[in-house]
This record gives sequence, C-alpha cells and structure tokens, in this order.
Amino acid sequence: MNDTALQYVLVAILVLPLLGALGAVLPIPRIFRIGLTLDQAVRGHGVSFSGAVLVLSIVLAVGFDHDQPARMQATTDLTWIPALNIHLHLGVDGISLPLVVLTALLTFLCALYSLFKMPEGPGPRGFVALLLILESGTLATFAVADLMLFFLAFETVLIPMYFLIARWGGGDRERSAMRFILYTLLGSVIMLLGLLLIGVKAGTFDMVALTTDNGSSLSHSTQLIAVLAIGIGLAVKTPMWPLHSWLPDAHTAAPTVGSVLLAGVLLKMGTYGLVRIALPMAPDGMHTFAPYLAAFAVVGIVYGSLACLALARQGNGGDLKRLIAYSSVGHMGFVLLGIASLNPTGVNGALFANIAHGLITGLLFFLVGAVKDRYGSSDLDQFAGRGGAALYGRAPRLGGLLAFGAVASLGLPGLAGFWGEMLAMFGAFEPGAGLSRPAYLTFTAVAAFGTLLTAAYLLTVVRRVCMGDRETAESPAVLADVRGYEFAAWTPLAALTVLAGLWPAALLGLTDPAVRSLLGGN
Repeated sequence: MNDTALQYVLVAILVLPLLGALGAVLPIPRIFRIGLTLDQAVRGHGVSFSGAVLVLSIVLAVGFDHDQPARMQATTDLTWIPALNIHLHLGVDGISLPLVVLTALLTFLCALYSLFKMPEGPGPRGFVALLLILESGTLATFAVADLMLFFLAFETVLIPMYFLIARWGGGDRERSAMRFILYTLLGSVIMLLGLLLIGVKAGTFDMVALTTDNGSSLSHSTQLIAVLAIGIGLAVKTPMWPLHSWLPDAHTAAPTVGSVLLAGVLLKMGTYGLVRIALPMAPDGMHTFAPYLAAFAVVGIVYGSLACLALARQGNGGDLKRLIAYSSVGHMGFVLLGIASLNPTGVNGALFANIAHGLITGLLFFLVGAVKDRYGSSDLDQFAGRGGAALYGRAPRLGGLLAFGAVASLGLPGLAGFWGEMLAMFGAFEPGAGLSRPAYLTFTAVAAFGTLLTAAYLLTVVRRVCMGDRETAESPAVLADVRGYEFAAWTPLAALTVLAGLWPAALLGLTDPAVRSLLGGN
C-alpha cells in the first residue's frame, strides 16, 4: 500500500472515534435500532466505531513498510499555526505503530465487554462518547509528530478518564478521580514548559526535525532543564515512584474497562514520551539524568512488589484491583530501567515491556473485574477466606485464565512478560557509553531481586484465589464460569501474550531499527 493511502488510513483512525463520540450523544433514529433498545443501540454504536478503528489499524500495520521501520510513514504535514511554526504533522514508525494497534485493540475489547456488562452509573451515551474520545486522544498521542500537538493529545485523555472514574466508578470514586486529574494536570504543566523550551530554542516544534538534529542546536544547560521538566511530567503518567500515589486509588475506583485502558495504554504515554522526545532531542540531558532515572526505576520495582506482597497476605484486607495497580508500578519500573540504560537493547526491552504490560495487565483487570462481579467484592480476605476461594473448583476456566495472567505477569519464559524485563536488565548490565557500569550492575541486581518478589506475590494471589476446598470456602457455592462475551473480550489478549512470548522478533523487528535511529545510529 502506498504512503498516500496509508496517510488517509491514519487520519481516519484519529477522526473516526471523534465522529463516533458525536454520534453517541445525538438522537439515534428508530430505523437504525433494528429492534434494539436505545441503550443497546448506543453500546452497539461504540462497538461499531471502535471495531472500525481496529480494522483500520490492522490495515495500517499490514500496509506499513516493514523493511523501513525507522522511517516515519503515513505522514501528513500541514501548516496549522504559522506564527508559532506549529504543524499538523502525523505519522507512525516502528515505535509508535504497535502502540496504535494496542490502543485500538483494547478500546474495541472494552466496548465489546461493555455491550454486555455496562458499569453502574449514568446512561451509556456519555460512557460511549467518553470511551471514544479517550481512544482518539490516546491514538493521537502516538501518531503526532509535533511537540504542541503531542501536548494537546496528551491532555485530551485526562478529562474523559476523569469522568469515567468519577461517574461510573465505585468506592471513593470522586476523590480518586480528583487526585488523578490534579496529579496529571500538574505534571502536564511542568512538561509543557520543557516542550516550549525545546521548541523555542531549536526554532521548531517538529519532532522529526528535532530527532534528526539530535540536540545539536540545544546547549547542555537547556537540555538539562528540558529533560527535567519533561521527565517530571511524563513520570507522573508512567507512573514512576514516588509520583505514583494517584494510581492505586484511580484503579481501585475505576470501572473494569477504565482500569483496562488506564493500565493498558494511558501509562504507556509517559514512557513513549521519554523515548520519542527526551531520548533523541536532548541526549546530553538524558545522559546526565539516566542514573537517577534508573535508581528511581529499581526502587519502584521493589516498592511495588513489597506493596503487593503486603496486600496479598491473609488478614491485611488487601484489594485485588489495588494489588494489580501496585504491580504496574513495579512493571513500569522495568520499562524505565530499560530507557535509562541508553542503549538499543535496553530501550527495545522497554518498548517490548510496554506492549507486554498492556496485554497482560489489561487481561488481569478484566479477570479481576469478573471475580468482583461474581463475589461482590475484590477484597482478598472477604472472598478468599482462610482456606482460599477455590476458583479452580468453582469456575475452572476463570481460575485457569487468572493463573495464566499471573504467570505471564511474573515473566514466565515463553510468554510476553519475559522478554521485555529480561532485555531491560540486559541493557542495564551493559549501559550506554559514559554511564557508570558498577552503578548499573547494582541496579540490575536490585531489579533481578524484584523479579523474585514479583513471583512471590503473584503466586500467593493464585494460591489464595484459585486454590482451596470448594466445599468449605467462605464464598458462594454456585459460581458462573467464563461467559461468552468474556471469552470474546479476553481471548485475543491471552493469544497475543503467547504469540509475543514465542515470536518476539515480530515486535523487535519493528522497534530495533527505529530505536537505533533515535539513538543516533548507535
């Protein structure tokens, strides 16, 4: 497929969700309902538009020139604000393409799941509209090639996610939603200052031109300030310890599909920004701050694992959704460690771990939501009791999928979670030129210890939730196993987790040339 055709495909991918959001809030003529109620028609509308976006993203992936993944393809470059030299510049390469497909896939699966299982709250019109606006903003974040457009797209996702948590969430949803928006908005303001500094000093906001320039037009002090400001803003979204405290509350309160999208794609916006902006545009600044980033990353790995261990212990009243949220702090720590290695192996590992985390944690949040629906709670002590919830005996398919998600998350070889974390640690073992190898060997050792802690808490969860005596467990005697719509929403994530684990070259073949180009050909 030629680049002009791909250009229209990419534009359609970004515009369709917005049109779908508009259509969701407009009256639906009775002739289009085909015997459905209004609520069913609105939810079907969301499935149709998100499904069309997924199909187009697959067309984009198939038509993408896989022999030149380092080249920006499907490009559109139009002058938008001439006075500020801001362009409507779009495009994808081997780094952004997998994230575009992942976003489209997870949004479609969430819409499909919601077709049968809507979260409690206001009617579906607002829910579907917010879901599609969220999709458009996230896709645009991965597809724009102008710093100001990146900032606008980055901000677009905040409002829909705020309302999804505040209106359709549970528990202390309003406080959690407010904490989410305050943290991320404050981080965004700081990030904007760094983006403006780069654009003004370099004379352009074009991300392709700035990447090619590789920081040569920016002084060392300018790069330091820019990386610090941009890094703080992106670290909040990642989330990096100690800027992570909004995440567990947001996940615990969010509806199931909100948690899936928050963990599956929104967290990736932070690490994507570090790779796309900070790494190639201010390399001297990144080199200075890389050891500190690596230190925060490994602290996050251990901290997240210890928090999960505490939540998993009997008698601590741990919430399973909160536990999976804390696990994201640890898993994203491996992504940050790979980026901080400043070499192709580590950065490729970070990008692979991004995709793996999106697949696996998206599946886990779907599963935890299903467990909560069946037991009426996600409190481990409440539904697991003293002897275990006996999920294997009560709902064997659900129990098996939960065990699968857990072992994939702990990095079992042959599944997607293994390669990203291993490559990130290999990258830290031999860090980029000029970085202290003894310090990075220490970081690698701490990260390796974190993998043991990860295995400990995930196996504890499997034991408490899946095992036990079904006759004496403190839970309902009858428990529904995996339903048809759940099977349809979860199977693609499980299958892709296996496929990425067995065939990592499919993803690494896309990212590696693009990463080497970003790193100046190293």
